[in-house]
Amino acid sequence: MEDVDAYYGQSHILRDLSMHVKEGEVCTLLGRNGAGKTTTLRCIAGARPPDVRDGRIRFRDDDITAAPTEDISSMGIGLVPEERRIFPNLSVEENLHLADVARNWSNSVRRSVTMGEGGMTTEEVYEEFPRLEERADQRAGTLSGGEQQMLAIARALKQHTDLLMLDEPYEGLAPQIIRSVESAIQRIADSGKTILLVEQNAVAAMNIADRAYVLDQGEVVFAGGAEELRADEETREQYLGV
Repeated sequence: MEDVDAYYGQSHILRDLSMHVKEGEVCTLLGRNGAGKTTTLRCIAGARPPDVRDGRIRFRDDDITAAPTEDISSMGIGLVPEERRIFPNLSVEENLHLADVARNWSNSVRRSVTMGEGGMTTEEVYEEFPRLEERADQRAGTLSGGEQQMLAIARALKQHTDLLMLDEPYEGLAPQIIRSVESAIQRIADSGKTILLVEQNAVAAMNIADRAYVLDQGEVVFAGGAEELRADEETREQYLGV
């Protein structure tokens, strides 16, 4: 992202924001509520609103600033939103099957987009998330919060995904469940996926992040390694309350 300004209507949310995510790393985006973290992910994913009025967003060699959401997804950018958006009345396996349907539809109609390799098979998903296999026939709405988060992440991985964006994956989870989800994210990162992680829980995010950005009122106030942020007590206290 280069000098991006984004708005909701007349509300100026992101202000001259520049940041980059390196291939194969875990990068975390931190800040208090309202700092612009979710807006940043929505801009990358091509969601409207917000509206990007200035600046440029690039993925590899492609300018995706004004690209349709479905084209951006087909390029290999996946977003797991904070609200997860699973289908509660369908089983775990049915939720995963819908991801296959969406992928097949994308492959058949998005011929103008350079497509990558397909995502994980259901068998590969179950290898990564054995708890989901144990609950394959269970309605998704009856899963625990951590299991629902795993399902949302797994569904994204069923698509062709090179950059996985996670919005508040630890929100509302007990500490023990956070560790379980954290371990799953770490395994995905170890497999070579690039991850952009938005989190309120700065301590948990820095456990697995290589680099960090801190936002305040839509502006970058810190950019550096996770270890640098751990050592920067002033920034952590002022902008993260940690």
